[in-house]
Amino acid sequence: MKNILDIPPVWLVMALLVAWCQGRFFPLGYSIDHPLTRTMGGLLIGAGAILIGAAAFAFWRARTTIVPHQTPTHLLTTGIFARTRNPIYLADALILTGLILCFDALPSLVLVPLFVWWIERHFIVHEEDRMRHAFPVDFPRYALKVGRWVNF
Repeated sequence: MKNILDIPPVWLVMALLVAWCQGRFFPLGYSIDHPLTRTMGGLLIGAGAILIGAAAFAFWRARTTIVPHQTPTHLLTTGIFARTRNPIYLADALILTGLILCFDALPSLVLVPLFVWWIERHFIVHEEDRMRHAFPVDFPRYALKVGRWVNF
């Protein structure tokens, strides 16, 4: 069995736990609690859920693995993957941001860029190395066209 810290959602849960604790027990005098803020948080969470659903459907449809430490049998380049190479990690960042807003944990917004940096360094770079090895012609072309996080 892999180390529990080798599972990307664990890092999201840990960041969410820190944000929730900060908002609940250490508000530090900052509050952005407002219906508009909660609505924005809900929209970010919803957008994240839609991204995860779209990515999961694409993996299922291609009959390839969604597991981060396994090399997929197909390179996904259409649908949501035409806009971002990492829709699930992008979704995680959106969900983290949305829940921080809902938790009224403004100081915890610093966790979002830290989470993105950590995920990129510890997961995405290694996944992309596997993709370059598995798809030596197609992946470099795809990576030039589609951004790691977002492509407009």
